[in-house]
Amino acid sequence: MKSAELLRVSAAALTRHKMRAFLTLLGVIIGVATVVGVVSVISGLNAYVNDKVIGLNPDIVIFTKYGIITSREEWLIARKRRDITLTDMQVIRRECHVCQEVGGRGQRTRPVKYGDKKLSDVEIQGHTANMGEAMSFDIATGRYFTSAEYDHAASVAVIGWDVQDQLFPHVDPVGRVIKVDGYPVKVIGTLAKQGNVMGQSQDNVVYMPLTLFKKHIAPSEDIGVFIKPRGGVAMVGRATDEVRSILRSLRKTKFDKDDPFGLVTAEMLQDLWKNISAGAFLLMILISGISLVVGAIVIANIMFVSVVERTKEIGVRPALGARRRDIRRQFLLEAALLSAVGGVIGVLLGALIAMAVRQVFPAQVKLSFVLIGIGVATVTGLLAGWIPSSQASKLAPVEALRYE
Repeated sequence: MKSAELLRVSAAALTRHKMRAFLTLLGVIIGVATVVGVVSVISGLNAYVNDKVIGLNPDIVIFTKYGIITSREEWLIARKRRDITLTDMQVIRRECHVCQEVGGRGQRTRPVKYGDKKLSDVEIQGHTANMGEAMSFDIATGRYFTSAEYDHAASVAVIGWDVQDQLFPHVDPVGRVIKVDGYPVKVIGTLAKQGNVMGQSQDNVVYMPLTLFKKHIAPSEDIGVFIKPRGGVAMVGRATDEVRSILRSLRKTKFDKDDPFGLVTAEMLQDLWKNISAGAFLLMILISGISLVVGAIVIANIMFVSVVERTKEIGVRPALGARRRDIRRQFLLEAALLSAVGGVIGVLLGALIAMAVRQVFPAQVKLSFVLIGIGVATVTGLLAGWIPSSQASKLAPVEALRYE
């Protein structure tokens, strides 16, 4: 029997019992929808995290008191460490021969006021003058502060889009004076809009010289030290080792003791995210797999029922020239077609889920995900239909015709 004829006969057989076919598909639909939805969200989050959350140049290394904390035990150890200070940064700048740039950043949440308008929780960041270029800050209007302004702890600042929008909705903020935690600071520039990351605004910020920050905003706060090696990414390892040696020496750390500080790189952040997302991905794939197994069992049961219901038809087919493999192919095709239809519906449902979730989390529905979903569904149908189709092909024509 030709493939086109087999497909027509198989489709006709399935449409005889539409409700039964639909109920049979539910397991496959749920499984495929979960696979497509989860893979789309995980893929979107991976791109989002790499672009927005990590946002760290691959040739930048940050040394902090805490580093990357993944457990309560690590946090308890880290909080006992000595703060990293401006003095530490100055020693690193002087003694790190591989470092092209050495900068620092401190941050604290403080109120910001202009006239009668007040913002309660604005992230105030103190930076060294070279951080603007090293971190590629996007200045919309005005300018970043200079080395001279940093050295003299000048009362200047660059504000984020949210701060500008709420304090200066109809006027140019450059040249005006705001109060940061009660201290007057002149606005010399504004940042381009960055948007939200995981629902948290990246525009509710004020950047100022780190010297001013330490003098008037948060004198006791530790800082993070940023280094950028000469020679780019290839020299990151060497520069990191050199700064580690400097900080260990400043803290008189013995050779057999762990570093009394933490460090952060783009690669470390990416690895951390991969570990987190991989666990969630495997859990959801396991749930999807269970749904597909249940769907396969249901399809197999329905195909067994179909074989029994069509026993006489199976007995007549050989008399009309059908071979055993034709009968097997027909039932396999019915199972695969049934499951593929479920796969298509599941893909559409998964895409709708991804689009709905996109309002909160980023999601990417790619053609490869669609093809994988339909492919998995079709393979599930073929596996589920193999035993029933084999049973149908082995029925003796005489016994089949006698079946009541």
